[in-house]
Amino acid sequence: MNLHDTSYKLLFSYPEMVKDLLTGFVHEKWVENVDFNTLEPYKTDFISEKFHSRNDDLIWRVRYQENWLYIYIILEFQSSIDDFMAIRLWVYIGLLYQHLIKTEKLNRHDKLPPVLPLVLYNGNQRWNAPISLDSLIHPAPEGLAQYRPQLHYLLIDELAYQDAELSPLKNLVAALFRMENSRNHEQADTIIVEVIKALADWLDSPEQAGLKRAFVAWLKQIYLPRHLPNTPMPVINELEEVRIMLEERVQQWYAEGMQIGVQQGLQQGEYFGLQRGRQEEKQRDILMILEIRFGELPLSLVEQVKSMTEMNLLETCLKQAVLAESLTVFCEQWAKTN
Repeated sequence: MNLHDTSYKLLFSYPEMVKDLLTGFVHEKWVENVDFNTLEPYKTDFISEKFHSRNDDLIWRVRYQENWLYIYIILEFQSSIDDFMAIRLWVYIGLLYQHLIKTEKLNRHDKLPPVLPLVLYNGNQRWNAPISLDSLIHPAPEGLAQYRPQLHYLLIDELAYQDAELSPLKNLVAALFRMENSRNHEQADTIIVEVIKALADWLDSPEQAGLKRAFVAWLKQIYLPRHLPNTPMPVINELEEVRIMLEERVQQWYAEGMQIGVQQGLQQGEYFGLQRGRQEEKQRDILMILEIRFGELPLSLVEQVKSMTEMNLLETCLKQAVLAESLTVFCEQWAKTN
């Protein structure tokens, strides 16, 4: 999983994002009757045991009337489109059902829960793969059609949405889509500043501090390096800092490009000072994510993270902080890394 995928998975590890994904982009009647107060993540380790690369899948469940309803989300960022996505989801949902039968000790009198298969696609071209399993299978002889497996998945293709559709929505996922799609928009700078200002207003309560930090992490790790390539970045910890920086300096950075970036780097302490700042920023990101996910951290672990200076190892540990199932698992992976 690359840094982009990791940042996205961190964002969608918050129930507010999943709620806004469903309420804003799943236009079906049943969504109105979901109790979003019961929304909770469901572990996917039973999938990764079979398919080691499936770290970019998310499963959530929520109460619909008296029963659980599961949402299986695949975050798809590959440059090439998977024509057989319907097969993948068919297999994964089968594994989910097997896991539920085993762990819930279901018998023949029990019913399996409904599952929404959802593909969130963020590629550079429009999705064109079949969204139904049936369309991937040759027509069956007469009498055999009734035995064909059936599955349709819901596709949310970010490129399918225009900024004019998304801008009126008070929706966190719509805000994310606007920022992602702004790279293809002539008013990119205006859009990003507008979105960041809205996010700062929407995420102003203390209980939303973790999600706000996740957006900051995405902006400084993904959006800003892509939007302003080869430009040294100041230390950024708040959405307001991103907004102010873009409003005041983005046009100047575009005009003078890398030369001004180098000059700023020299003024701020040359290469080594800049490198140290990046190391400290990665260390803070690791500790922030661990604290968000697992609570107060042992002082010994905090000191170990702060003592690590190699950027490759810091990147690895950042991904482990997002993906580890527990603090114990992270510490075990940390020990192997070191």
